[in-house]
Amino acid sequence: MSDDDDDHQHDGHDRGHDDHDDRDDHGHGHHDHDEHGHGHDGGHHHHHDAESVAAAVVTVSSSRSTDEDPAGDYVAGAFEEAGHEVVVRELIPDDYDSVQGTVDRLTRRKDTDVVVTTGGTGVTPDDVTPEAVRGLFAKRLPGFGELFRRRSVEEVGTRTVGSRATAGVVSATPVFCLPGSENAVRLGVDEIILPEVGHLVGLAGRGLDDEEGEEAADNETGDEAADGETASDSDASSEGGS
Repeated sequence: MSDDDDDHQHDGHDRGHDDHDDRDDHGHGHHDHDEHGHGHDGGHHHHHDAESVAAAVVTVSSSRSTDEDPAGDYVAGAFEEAGHEVVVRELIPDDYDSVQGTVDRLTRRKDTDVVVTTGGTGVTPDDVTPEAVRGLFAKRLPGFGELFRRRSVEEVGTRTVGSRATAGVVSATPVFCLPGSENAVRLGVDEIILPEVGHLVGLAGRGLDDEEGEEAADNETGDEAADGETASDSDASSEGGS
């Protein structure tokens, strides 16, 4: 819907400006990433980075169609060009329940590592994406919105205050909510999301495979124990009847 265009496209450049503000700071963003890694786990975090991720792309708009979705097309194309896979493309209306339900469902899918939404991050009454996802976040990633708005200043100046791009982790899956304009999406995806998505996906899901393996082993052990008890009961019953 035009909400995003409103959000980042106030004059056709809104999002674009909003989007390119930190182009000069792009390199610094990567330095911050490295510094954070060292502080987080002694600089060994790169071992957890995902080389390729499976993405779900969701366009939030009541006015667009699957045939006319430049923002969603750009997200999908950029991920695939970077060597990642797009496993889901959906277009949903600007509706609180639709946005919340869709993001919740997609983050629970085993074949989805990251969710990127476009649209609904502006300040019009029907811009509800941030409100809809906020309650799902197990962890917020405030740095994403902060960096996005910083990089947008060059293009849209102070109009960047109307941007509510946000991100967080839902069900161990990073979720990024971008405006609906193509300029805004280009900035968010190319300059922030793609450089960091493998790192964030790796960290968000760290240890989950081990936990699932342990849980499966515990279940298997429990089943074997139950089978053993059943067999013993059956033997005892036979002996009592003979």
